Amino acid sequence: MKLKSFIVSFLSFVLTTGVLFLIGHVFTITWLMFHYEYTNNAKEFSISTGSFVPLIIGLIVCLFAEKIYIYKCDRNSIDYTK
Repeated sequence: MKLKSFIVSFLSFVLTTGVLFLIGHVFTITWLMFHYEYTNNAKEFSISTGSFVPLIIGLIVCLFAEKIYIYKCDRNSIDYTK
């Protein structure tokens, strides 16, 4: 059951994050886009990354999906014949 709950949580994380990044790029929503900039001049060094909001939302959805999956599995495994 641990493998199945991991698969459910990982897939929900990947799908949620991917969809949010896709929406950000299609509709040019800056707080949903991921962009990476790297500038290396002779003496200057600059790195810029994109938004981490889709990753945070993906983690939250991942946690809820795992809790719901575990709850439904526990609920279905109760023996009502007693």
